[in-house]
Amino acid sequence: MSGPTRLARLLLSVPHERAPHLLHRLVPRIALAASLLLALPSRALAADGLDTGDTAWILASTGLVLFMTIPGLALFYGGLVRTKNVLSVLMQCLALTGLMTLLWLVVGYSLAFDSTGMVEGEAGLRAFIGGFGRVFLSGVDAETLSGTIPEVLFFVFQCTFAVITPALIIGAFADRMRFSAVLIFSSLWLVVVYAPICHMTWGGAGGYFADMGVFDFAGGIVVHITAGVAALVACILIGPRTGYPKTAMPPHNLTMCVTGTGMLWVGWYGFNGGSALGANGSAAMAITVTHISASTAALTWMAIEWTKHKKPSVLGIATGAIAGLAAITPAAGVVGPAGAVAIGFASGLICYLASTALKVRMGYDDSLDVFGVHGVGGFVGTVLAGVFGASAFGGNQEGLEIGHQLGVQLTAALITAVWAGVASFVLLKLTDALVGLRVTEEQERMGLDLALHDERGYNF
Repeated sequence: MSGPTRLARLLLSVPHERAPHLLHRLVPRIALAASLLLALPSRALAADGLDTGDTAWILASTGLVLFMTIPGLALFYGGLVRTKNVLSVLMQCLALTGLMTLLWLVVGYSLAFDSTGMVEGEAGLRAFIGGFGRVFLSGVDAETLSGTIPEVLFFVFQCTFAVITPALIIGAFADRMRFSAVLIFSSLWLVVVYAPICHMTWGGAGGYFADMGVFDFAGGIVVHITAGVAALVACILIGPRTGYPKTAMPPHNLTMCVTGTGMLWVGWYGFNGGSALGANGSAAMAITVTHISASTAALTWMAIEWTKHKKPSVLGIATGAIAGLAAITPAAGVVGPAGAVAIGFASGLICYLASTALKVRMGYDDSLDVFGVHGVGGFVGTVLAGVFGASAFGGNQEGLEIGHQLGVQLTAALITAVWAGVASFVLLKLTDALVGLRVTEEQERMGLDLALHDERGYNF
């Protein structure tokens, strides 16, 4: 007998004089139960496919990733430069946040994720670049879905990635690039480099790297290799800071740097965990391996310095943590804890060598080690994802052919590096022709805070 039928018979059997008293007791309880059921965020109530749990997590993740740029990266980079240039770095991060957001709205998102706007006969291009069907978020409103979340939320989550990627590059030419040149180059770079690589990797079926089966969960290829290679090209083309390497140029505020490191570490939970695009086990594992890799790389870098210089440095452990975070990014969706330890150790060691021995031997002035940490770290993590994603090493890829996957990972990473390098060189040359890349020697000696913004970071 059903619940409602049983309840009806119970009510009918109650003596007439007691019915009002019983109803008086039952009605509030029934109303409370109904309100609790309606308040539950259940898939069963989402007839249109919206999942409120997934939506809530990506809303939070979007805030965490934006937090990585402002204030996280701004403070991390700001603490690493000299006192006379701290405001210039903060200004660049803030300005790029606004400018890249508008470009993402106007055309970036569409080129990265739309595959319906190409004209007839150009379908082959969709493997490399999207169309124009989502320009200015055309056809998207609050009810439009992307999987189980609103598409407008997917747009703004991806926007935070498009913001931080060009912002990473500024560390390579800190102290010496014109502010106008930073804005022009970054704008062109977002459209020419970032959007195509993003589309090829994350644009879905038909994307060149996606169809290859590449593992890039949260941006080892899309974010770190593209930014790292562009940074290397930029610092070589612009040239070293005046006085480098003979003049000592230590960080002016390591307290600020460590504060930024902590913000980046926390924000990376949204960066990697949010890339699961759902509140699920994949997101939980991504956060777990992210934390493990960062911890391992930080301790690895510290141990190397402690052994070599007899004292562990704060700058070293902070840089090591960022290297571990960059390296686990492409692998966070496929590796387990053991793989995270391996990737963290490898990135701590290799990024240390790239940021010290390699940079000295090659003679380029990558001011804040963007290539050594992000470019090399992203490459290391991208390649090792093809190994430690296998179930034999604790990953979640059953039956993975490691040799084949290594080929896929290397191919995608190398294609990305070549395209980012060549395109960045051309865009830098174009920017140089338009406004000039570098400030004058007098402006550089004065400091970019006063020379370009007529302000001081500190009034003492």
